[in-house]
Amino acid sequence: CSSGNRYASFWVGLDGYGGHSRSVEQAGTDANCIGRTAEYNGWYELYPAEPVYFRTRVRPGDHLTASVTFHGADTYALVLKDSTRDWSHTVTRNEPGLDRSSAEVITEAPSSANGVLPLADFGAVRFRAARVNGRVLRKLRPIRIVMIDSGGRAKDSSSALGAAGGAFHNTWIRSS
Repeated sequence: CSSGNRYASFWVGLDGYGGHSRSVEQAGTDANCIGRTAEYNGWYELYPAEPVYFRTRVRPGDHLTASVTFHGADTYALVLKDSTRDWSHTVTRNEPGLDRSSAEVITEAPSSANGVLPLADFGAVRFRAARVNGRVLRKLRPIRIVMIDSGGRAKDSSSALGAAGGAFHNTWIRSS
């Protein structure tokens, strides 16, 4: 963090793609720069509600696992585990009528009421063994999404899927 506020979120979830769903069920982490201070948080969100932040520490280099699972009768389990620090949070919520129309593994510059926030320099983040309904991403023909700035330039890059079909990485390019 050098100066200015910048933000990066890494999450998995349901219903975030396509613009037709009114909800997003997600669990993940943030790596934010507030001025020269780095802040790291674990959280879950049932959008449009605000995110709920866990008090347990997240540090750079931690190995995390996240999942969002639908359990019939409108029940969702949102899980965030840190195997480096040996903690886990599971949140179970009953939310009727949600679409479950897509599944996502995301790196993004989050948004505020004023629009998309500047992207923090997160270096690179690696996703391993990403699965949807037990199937690796490659078997599902995933859509690769790259963040762009107002001039159409890429803010990050997304690698191709690894040989096992569920691993990829995102690399920071620019803030805005």
